[in-house]
Amino acid sequence: MAYKTTNPYTNEVEHEYPNASDAQIEETLTAAHALYLKWRDGSELAERKQIISRLGELLREKKHEMATLMTHDMGKLIGEAEGEVELCASFCDYYVEKADEFLAPTPIYTTSGNAYVLHQATGVLMAVEPWNFPFYQIARVFIPNFLVGNPMILKDASICPTSAQAFADLVSEAGAPKGSLTNMFVSYDQVANIIADKRVQGVCLTGSERGGKSVATEAATNLKKSTMELGGNDAFIVLPDADIDKLEKTIFFARLYNAGQVCTSSKRFIVPDNLYDEFLKRAKKVFSSVKMGDPMDPSTTLAPMNSRHAKEKLQKQVDTAIANGAKVYYGNEPVTDQEGQFFMPTILTDISKDNPVFDQEMFGPVMSVYKYHDVQEAIDVANDSSFGLGSTVFSENISEARKVAAQIDTGMTWINSGWASLPELPFGGVKHSGYGRELAEQGFRSFMNDHLIYEPEA
Repeated sequence: MAYKTTNPYTNEVEHEYPNASDAQIEETLTAAHALYLKWRDGSELAERKQIISRLGELLREKKHEMATLMTHDMGKLIGEAEGEVELCASFCDYYVEKADEFLAPTPIYTTSGNAYVLHQATGVLMAVEPWNFPFYQIARVFIPNFLVGNPMILKDASICPTSAQAFADLVSEAGAPKGSLTNMFVSYDQVANIIADKRVQGVCLTGSERGGKSVATEAATNLKKSTMELGGNDAFIVLPDADIDKLEKTIFFARLYNAGQVCTSSKRFIVPDNLYDEFLKRAKKVFSSVKMGDPMDPSTTLAPMNSRHAKEKLQKQVDTAIANGAKVYYGNEPVTDQEGQFFMPTILTDISKDNPVFDQEMFGPVMSVYKYHDVQEAIDVANDSSFGLGSTVFSENISEARKVAAQIDTGMTWINSGWASLPELPFGGVKHSGYGRELAEQGFRSFMNDHLIYEPEA
């Protein structure tokens, strides 16, 4: 596996990195495990909090510099990249504030004696993270686990190695001891060996369904706890009373943010027949207004896709959809005035249930639009998916929106919003979108040993 930065706007290779040796892996495991043994009694929490506070300061001080690395690595707009760095800094603030509360022993009330639960570290973790949010994906697993006392080994996506190394370097600059977070350029076989090592106690992954199955299998074979976030085919249900003007303002962020390469972005828009034609007109207006260009230029509104491979995969999916009866309402034309990996925003309609792409995640600026007559039909279409990550319900009637939201088989639902990620909101899905949660208190506790202490009455 070659780790290199190929700028998706210029198509130029900017950085290449050699793979880690088995000796380097052993050195990393030794350092990380020694750190866990030092931390497991919880006595150095104050020092770890200081380090994370400093990490937050560094992220804010170097926001533009770090954002530029991400833009060159995988192509996202510089403004989006800067927002990602700021979001990571907010994770530092949140978890430093909450660490003592989340780690405090939990009393258990029993008439048989005295009992309480200690919340302790479990050991070294293996994190396998993707390319679409190069800092955010690392931060949301590393920061809470560092405070818990779980050192982490990171295998990031091979197409954004510069960002991953930069984040690890910031952690070191903040004062974290060796072994706290080690970014490694490793092969999948080496990842399997790391997971199998007795010093590793847990695995967290964000990525594809295929990658999740592979890593989860390795974790299960070795009886290691795991959390998986495997993408989604998120439904956006528009209720009949929706304000079309408000809806129009939501479309861009819901579908085109990060060039549509967001696991929780809305991909299937389920629209009532009374709004269907007008919705398509408004969506076309939004999609046709984008400005493609240099992602470092603040006036650019649509970035290139992350790689040639991603662009070609998405085009094959669109071609398959059309070959099986889908209609192109807008888009699906080659972008000839740009050299980068740009994909014209595309709107597809008339995707039947037997169309091969009906239950596929299209990871890019492609919107699928479905028409419904009654609300139960909309809920049924939303739930007719092997994925279950996020969803949206859009309505002027909040009470009705909440009722509909409660019936959608996903881990998260947003009302009148495309999607959101905040440190206090638990993140994760069900079905083929994975299991476990990151962020919030749930994410903090994902790899804890809830250690019961019980003193029966004499």
